[in-house]
Amino acid sequence: MRVVAFGGGHGLSASLRALRQIPGLDVTAVVTVADDGGSSGRLRDERGVLPPGDLRQALAALAGDEKAARLFQHRFAGAGPLAGHAVGNLVLCGLMELYPDPVVALDEAAAMLRVNGRVLPMSRVPLRIEADVLDAGGKLRLIQGQHEVAVTAGHVDVVRISPAVPPACAEAVTAIGTADWLVFGPGSWYTSVIPHLLVPELAAAILGSPARRVVTLNLAAELETASLPVPDHLHALTRYLPGLRADVVLADGKAVGDPELVRLAAESLGARLVLAPVAVDDGGARHDPSALAAALSGILAAGR
Repeated sequence: MRVVAFGGGHGLSASLRALRQIPGLDVTAVVTVADDGGSSGRLRDERGVLPPGDLRQALAALAGDEKAARLFQHRFAGAGPLAGHAVGNLVLCGLMELYPDPVVALDEAAAMLRVNGRVLPMSRVPLRIEADVLDAGGKLRLIQGQHEVAVTAGHVDVVRISPAVPPACAEAVTAIGTADWLVFGPGSWYTSVIPHLLVPELAAAILGSPARRVVTLNLAAELETASLPVPDHLHALTRYLPGLRADVVLADGKAVGDPELVRLAAESLGARLVLAPVAVDDGGARHDPSALAAALSGILAAGR
């Protein structure tokens, strides 16, 4: 069964760690390339490569070599030029300089880590995210950059990508067209999930794909979505990609508030709501990979 998962950062990593536990899946991760903070932002600005951080996390999540994955995730401490950089970010930067095609570079990294599946960028060119944000006084401000949008304290009114019509990764478009399931979320809604819907070729491929679709909701609000109720997370998907339909919305019953409102929002996408305990049992707002795998396994099996 072919599954394509969209997102970036920790949210996509959680989804991939769950999916890799389900036997019989051929998983492709399609990753945002708009990060401009921390190590990724530094390498992007200094070396002109795709921001490697979200790509690194996706590779590590699917890695069959756990020791290599731990090394990839190791971040240098202290002070100096290496401080704050993850080893995998530097490796990916080197590979993307050795191989002008970033997809080839990612495939090389995947071979090093014995990745179970494939990791692709949403575009071969780095993107920028910007948003119109309403502050506490009702004034609309332009916020530029993925990091700044992610930590904004205001209400995100509109989010955009730049360039507005970037070239989609052709391999990602092909994977979407041949997938059995498309998986959206969890993750930062405006800066990891919705950006995929803003790339015209990806959006067209998603709408035209015969695959079934599952949306996994977050366990807690983030700064960028602090003013966005849970049902409106689902409404936001069709706001940015009119005509988008889904088959299943997966959520943890303890994290959705009034489940009836979420059920109605799911039905507006053509989806049924599945409530399952997918959070870690220590009370943290993190998905447990095994619990998420169990929930997704039942959903995917029901769609065979």
